[in-house]
Amino acid sequence: MKTALKLGIVLFLLMHTVQAQDQPYIFEGAEIIPISGEPISGGVLIIQNGKITAVGEAGSVPIPSDAKHIDLSGKVIMPGLVDTHSHIGEGDGGDRSAALHPDVRILDTIDPRSKTFRKALAGGITSVNIMPGSGLLISGQTVYVKPKPANTIEEMLIVVDEEAGIYGGLKMANGTNPLRVNGTPGTRAKSAALVRGMFIQAQEYKAKIDEADGDPEKMPSRDLQMETLVEVLEGKRIVHNHTHRHDDILTAIRLADEFGYRMVLQHVSEGWKVANEIAASSALGASIIALDSPGGKLEAIRLLNINGKNLEKAGAHVAFHTDDPIVDSRFFLRSAALGVREGMSREKALEALTIEGARMMDIEDHVGSLESGKDADFIILSGDPFSVYTKVEQTWIEGENVWNIENPEDREYAVGGYEIFRASANSHMHTGGK
Repeated sequence: MKTALKLGIVLFLLMHTVQAQDQPYIFEGAEIIPISGEPISGGVLIIQNGKITAVGEAGSVPIPSDAKHIDLSGKVIMPGLVDTHSHIGEGDGGDRSAALHPDVRILDTIDPRSKTFRKALAGGITSVNIMPGSGLLISGQTVYVKPKPANTIEEMLIVVDEEAGIYGGLKMANGTNPLRVNGTPGTRAKSAALVRGMFIQAQEYKAKIDEADGDPEKMPSRDLQMETLVEVLEGKRIVHNHTHRHDDILTAIRLADEFGYRMVLQHVSEGWKVANEIAASSALGASIIALDSPGGKLEAIRLLNINGKNLEKAGAHVAFHTDDPIVDSRFFLRSAALGVREGMSREKALEALTIEGARMMDIEDHVGSLESGKDADFIILSGDPFSVYTKVEQTWIEGENVWNIENPEDREYAVGGYEIFRASANSHMHTGGK
């Protein structure tokens, strides 16, 4: 009897959840910043079944009769933030047994129950590129995820190419970090030579595949490292290249041009020195970080918050990232605000938090702006995005409210100290449920 009762309760909850997802939601009265167009005062956002169905001025869009109305007068709605470079999820990458590990997948090491995902939601981040570290020339494959509550990493994945099994990019690095001992490079010149050598091997491997023309007897032996680099050479997987000094930036561009792969320049601390060269290059853009205090490694000492302004002026595509824990995910909005303070336009700074990052991850058809047909990923703010007084009040992913500051447990992730994220990932505070 008790079993039947429990089963009935579960079925009721499941039916209620499905009905709730089927019901249209109308968010009205807020200022809406769609990114794809001008801000809308007192606008209307309609979502259903995890997708945006309409965005516009009040009275300009048809209102479903069965919709649930949510009054957000005085609030601001904008797309969920896209973080193009983060280390949340407690994953790892290649080791020091070699300098290049294109076969390593961070996907295989991420803890989907990690409290760091709650931190990202508290900062309004709804899509994130999780990277291996930068201590190697190639540390492994990155993974694009939505930081929603989940029991498995598969539930969080943003699929780039399902048939090929591509769920992210490839992390590469140059400069000081990969300069190691025991078989790894000791100079910048050797670093470039090692990368060049491995891509030449990948070109040869690809040529054998092309020559086989589908004949399994002529195909080369399977090589996981080469398979990954062939995906890069074919443009299916984007390289995310950690780089700081202006000369290292130009080396990264030189290698991408030589082998024709798609690349996002990550960090570019001295990008302001070579902004025109970045804009004129084949790079998909520059994903930059903003710091509000000095410190860190010597090669990043010339990291200035004029980076955004100079890159925008040169015509380069610009996104911001946290590199969490370097910048706490909860302070991601502040990164763009610092760019605006130093002369970056408000419009480009907002794009750099959203659609530009989505483009650098090949997911702009799904996220990055509030448009009909895109995923219902958005945040509700207490005020202007760049005001120091503004708080992220709610974070929605695919039509579900996954974080709410009014929830005491959620609020603790917004205002609590770092001990919250050091505690056991399997504690009562985050069980993977909603």
